[in-house]
Amino acid sequence: MHNQPKSKWKLLYINMNEVNKYISTFPNEVQEILIKIRFLIKKYAIEATESIAYGMPAYKTNGKPLVYFAAFKNHIGFYATPSGHEQFSKELSKYKQGKGSVQFPLDKPIPYDLIGQIIEFRVHENLFKKNDQYI
Repeated sequence: MHNQPKSKWKLLYINMNEVNKYISTFPNEVQEILIKIRFLIKKYAIEATESIAYGMPAYKTNGKPLVYFAAFKNHIGFYATPSGHEQFSKELSKYKQGKGSVQFPLDKPIPYDLIGQIIEFRVHENLFKKNDQYI
């Protein structure tokens, strides 16, 4: 069998996971934001599994959804389930929200500290909550 050397770009593509591929599709300024959010998730949820779900980066701990994030034309969407957003309703009140989602405008500073706090809360919640009851 003839072994052909693979191009540098082909190797880069093969070695990239799905979340890397997702992030790489955005402009550099947006990539930086997405990378920082991903870093926070990996920092506070070391055991989290990473995948793409609903077309965006998705993370689980203890087999349960933790958080998701996505980039859009004018904002970053951050999805920490309704409980994650309820816990931080006061801090999130200045942002556009939906049930379990918040939009951080790209033309304003991204609240990385708040995102980290939400991730920490969700990790704790996934670890200690079963059937809507804390154990």
